Amino acid sequence: MPISSNVSTAGKSAAVSRSSSTTFQALLAMAFGLLIVGMAGFSHSEILHNAGHDTRHSNAFPCH
Repeated sequence: MPISSNVSTAGKSAAVSRSSSTTFQALLAMAFGLLIVGMAGFSHSEILHNAGHDTRHSNAFPCH
């Protein structure tokens, strides 16, 4: 019996670790996306701003 107990505990630990890793990756991706959108949207460089603007329009995302 103790062997199966250890196996299920290890499985639960791996599931929690995988879940927290996935959550961290999702939050990191959202932060990176917001950083890119913010940099392109508020950029003083017209080329970068227009590239972000055209990308938003090509994805049917309203921006103004």
